[in-house]
Amino acid sequence: MAFRISLAYLKLLVTHGLLFMIGFFLLFMYSEKVNYDSMAGDIITSITEKDSMECVNPYYKQGLSMKFSRVDTNSDIYNDIAFAPPSDKEFFYGIHFDRNSKNNILIVNENKSFTVQGVKYQAKFQYDLSSSYQRFLSLLWKMVLLYGLIVSMIIRKGKRSDVKLFEPLRIMSATANRLTVNNLHSERLNVEGTKNELKDLATVINAMLDRIETSYESQKQFVSDASHELRTPISVIQGYANLLNRWGTTNEEVLHESIDAIQNEARSMQDLVEKLLFLSRHDKKTLKLTKKRFNMRPLVEDMVKETKLVAGNRKINNPIMEDVIVYGDKQSLKQAIRIFIDNAVKYTGDGDEITILCQKLHDECVITIQDTGIGMTQKDIDHIFNRFYRSDHVRNKNISGHGLGLSLAKLIILAHTGKIKVRSQYKKGSSFIITLPKRRF
Repeated sequence: MAFRISLAYLKLLVTHGLLFMIGFFLLFMYSEKVNYDSMAGDIITSITEKDSMECVNPYYKQGLSMKFSRVDTNSDIYNDIAFAPPSDKEFFYGIHFDRNSKNNILIVNENKSFTVQGVKYQAKFQYDLSSSYQRFLSLLWKMVLLYGLIVSMIIRKGKRSDVKLFEPLRIMSATANRLTVNNLHSERLNVEGTKNELKDLATVINAMLDRIETSYESQKQFVSDASHELRTPISVIQGYANLLNRWGTTNEEVLHESIDAIQNEARSMQDLVEKLLFLSRHDKKTLKLTKKRFNMRPLVEDMVKETKLVAGNRKINNPIMEDVIVYGDKQSLKQAIRIFIDNAVKYTGDGDEITILCQKLHDECVITIQDTGIGMTQKDIDHIFNRFYRSDHVRNKNISGHGLGLSLAKLIILAHTGKIKVRSQYKKGSSFIITLPKRRF
């Protein structure tokens, strides 16, 4: 890379050096022409001041030739112009260049008009810039040699600077090539010694690696937890299948027990797999919600009725049920609210109370699920929405579950730009307050 950059610099230096030489030549020759113009102007001034044409004869200035003609008679008064180039040699506004001549003659013709004693005269001045051209050519090779020396010094210095500049990139590339799954947690780009944009680049790449590591560890944990959750029902099903294989055909009690257990574990596995698929679609950004306007009150009332049927030993209260229009996916929101209600049933005992509210507050839909169950510690509150998280004292009570319900419910609520507030006191109960904002139509 350093070689390619040095080569690009060389091309730029050569190109700009050529432009510089051309510009210097034009300026050099123009300054010579200006000097001759000044001489010609001085001659015209001296003639008009003395009011006589005699002062031009004789007149000699090296490189300057002239011709004076009387306009009315078209007769020459003075003429020492020795070079009369053919018209086809003129290539720019009176400039003539003849390469076929012995000395590569470069001539500039300049015409001027003036009046002396009422008589109009025409003056033609000829500037022989051949000597100036030769001086420039003799100077040119020295300039080219000096410029070549300067370019070589710049290239050598620039190449060393490029190598030093790209050394951090080489180190970054080597570090990136060493990255594998096994050392993802330990390998990072060294930002020490890098400056400005390279330091910013190294910092950004390190942040990206941190995110990749976090995502990778999360996926590993997800697979591990899912495998652990599936291992238990699979083991139960295998155990009862073996039991059926041994005594199921002769013992009717064993047969019914095994069928019931296998059905329960199969439903549990199906529930787990569906939740995993939902989370997977969300992670892949392929989860689609069909949103429309609907009244939340009938939805919540239906779930209250269902809860009273399946949890008859709990006191289900619904003191406030208000009409409130929301915009969202009806089935997904029902699934999320059902998760909160099921959790309330699961973590309460006989005689405990579950209160379900549907309110319209500040044009927002507020749904509250409150219970008088076992409650949660602050540690539990901080982690209950993490995937596969289950409290230690819940595991000790052998309460079934996979630890995915609340994380799934949170994703649904957040997909509707909603909020969830949790309040809980250990051994006294919990409340989940779900707020769905008003949609501007």
